[in-house]
Amino acid sequence: MATTIKDIAKKIGVSHSTVSRALSGNTVIAAETTEKIRLAAKEMGYQPSAAARSLKTNRSNVIGVILNNIADPFFSEIVFGIEACAQEAGYSLFIAASQHDHSREKKIVQAMMEHRTEGVIICSSSFSSEQGKQLLTYGFPIVVVNHQAAENFHYSIYHDDYDGSRQITKHLIDLGHQHIAYLGNSESGRTTLERLSGYKDEMMDAELTIQKQLIHNQPGGDSRNGYQSVHYFLGVSPHPTAIICFNDLMAIGVIKGLADAGLHVPEDISVTGFDNISLSAFSTPALTTIDQPKRSIGEEACQLLFDLIDRSRSGESFEPKEKILKGKLLVRQSTSAIIN
Repeated sequence: MATTIKDIAKKIGVSHSTVSRALSGNTVIAAETTEKIRLAAKEMGYQPSAAARSLKTNRSNVIGVILNNIADPFFSEIVFGIEACAQEAGYSLFIAASQHDHSREKKIVQAMMEHRTEGVIICSSSFSSEQGKQLLTYGFPIVVVNHQAAENFHYSIYHDDYDGSRQITKHLIDLGHQHIAYLGNSESGRTTLERLSGYKDEMMDAELTIQKQLIHNQPGGDSRNGYQSVHYFLGVSPHPTAIICFNDLMAIGVIKGLADAGLHVPEDISVTGFDNISLSAFSTPALTTIDQPKRSIGEEACQLLFDLIDRSRSGESFEPKEKILKGKLLVRQSTSAIIN
């Protein structure tokens, strides 16, 4: 059982209010008594209650993080960046997953309020604007990361998906590919549209024909959706010589689907991903992808939130802020030059 203030008071032979005052630094208590109490507290392994401390200071030292899915390897790395920044500042994280469920979103908003979080980072790309506004109504400073509707929030951090898509499309064009397919995620809104736009603009700049049948969307961005897309791409003519996938998980599914169809990557078809999740280096073959600075995105989001919290306490105004970070192309073994 955890040591309490009453346990310390009993050992020293003073009232529990004296112990409480001494541990909080109240100078009314004699220095000698305070020293005895602090020494006893240390010896007995006393840990002050975070909840009680937050009531006194009106600060919980907790920030909320909302995800779509805790198992998402992309956002989990962003959370590592948030956590590193938060720990350095003496904060803890309260993490919740919405699972694309509006009823869960409402419960999460309520829980954030009940746990007295000081601010919220929304990493759920589809978290509804309605619930976001509810958080603002409760007074929470909010920063959004890679959100589909970032324009509905004043403070956002996200990756330049358009630029990343142009980089990866140019890589394939430089390898001699002309029949390049784009596999998107219809649930990802702005993100897939920006990646599609980058693909189209790079193709047009290279004076290559954009073939509508080589643009295909799946209702999700996991490996299963990537695997299922292979049937579609093998049914169009001409077959693509390269497939640009919305993310690494879809690309890994595509590689598996092609292998099951008797095709080899990259000898028969080149495949690219996006995000550089940890699994991408260990797929067979290792995946050419765009390395998003995921931990940096998390750290930037956390620092921006702390700036908002500090300014909110002091009553200072803070201009809307949007920060865009660029990724870089990582060339691995899943792409190769076209063989005529």
